[in-house]
Amino acid sequence: MTNPYIGKPDYQFWRRGGGHNNPEAFDPVTHASFTVQQSAPVVTAGSCFAQHLARHLTANGFNVLVTEKAHPVIPDKYAADFHYGMFAARYGNIYTARQLRQLLERSYGLFEPRQRAWKLGADRWVDPFRPQIQPGGYISLRELRLDQEVHFEAVRAAIEQMEVFVFTLGLTEAWVDRMDGAVYPLAPGVAGGEYDPSEVMFVNFSARKTMEDLEWSLNFIRRQNPTVRCILTVSPVPLNATAVDRHVWVSTTYSKAALRVAAEDIANSFRNVDYFPSYEIIMSPHAGGAYFEADRRSINEAGVEHVMRTFFRHYGGLEYAKSAPPEVARSAALQSSNEAREASRRETEDMGRIVQVLCDEEAIDNVE
Repeated sequence: MTNPYIGKPDYQFWRRGGGHNNPEAFDPVTHASFTVQQSAPVVTAGSCFAQHLARHLTANGFNVLVTEKAHPVIPDKYAADFHYGMFAARYGNIYTARQLRQLLERSYGLFEPRQRAWKLGADRWVDPFRPQIQPGGYISLRELRLDQEVHFEAVRAAIEQMEVFVFTLGLTEAWVDRMDGAVYPLAPGVAGGEYDPSEVMFVNFSARKTMEDLEWSLNFIRRQNPTVRCILTVSPVPLNATAVDRHVWVSTTYSKAALRVAAEDIANSFRNVDYFPSYEIIMSPHAGGAYFEADRRSINEAGVEHVMRTFFRHYGGLEYAKSAPPEVARSAALQSSNEAREASRRETEDMGRIVQVLCDEEAIDNVE
């Protein structure tokens, strides 16, 4: 007798798929369509989990592209405080595919939202699309708008210079301007601006809408940079809060399922676009929840290291070496010097097991 499962590789069977008795050996990647050379300019973007990818790539000698840099006279510590080097440009967390699309549209002059600034207190302003990128806000509208122009130039440079784009999908929930459709990473009133339900509405993007936005974004990027390769992944970090009247975990499972479906469809439709299963590594029964901190939301460093070991094995063509605290990795990315990389390796040995990242969502819990 015969059946279509006879002769299939072990990884297609649960019992033989590996990692049952040794969770750290669990490796769900079976096919990588390309490798990433250490010299290839890499741009990372997406949810807060994407920050982990950038710092580990930097610490392991990969060319993480930074096009928006602090002025040379600004010490590295203060540059890090203002989130230089966290991503290629200071776009902060890009939680939804619609945010990515609109960042591209704004950077290339295709969309100018009616809200270019939110008031913060009596005499400060924030960028509605990067509300926590500038601690304390901007001292004037002119300063904010000049910084936006510098930022858009840096985004264009990153898009046009990168060889590999790693995008981490994080959320489907978003707050949208009712008049022009502008999507914000946080609701007005959380970290600037004022919440007015007549001007802003809640949207929970479907898998289909997410796929459409991803498709538009990748097609647009490839018109600027035809040879770029892309890796999509889904953040395993649960929602910090939901705007839907149900338990946050139910909203989390919907959001991650929709993102996972969209990523799969896009990876199957585009050449040189892969899906990398960071979500599956962290959430797998093999790990048994061991990769979460006590809050059951933050991913600990052991989990991040498992993800990166797997990434480097299949996409980097090397074994994982070191991790680095975010402030060290940002300094290395900004300086691109051998001394910075050596400092990264030294300081890693004293690092705690959990690494803090900029997560705009956490600001929601600070609002009564």
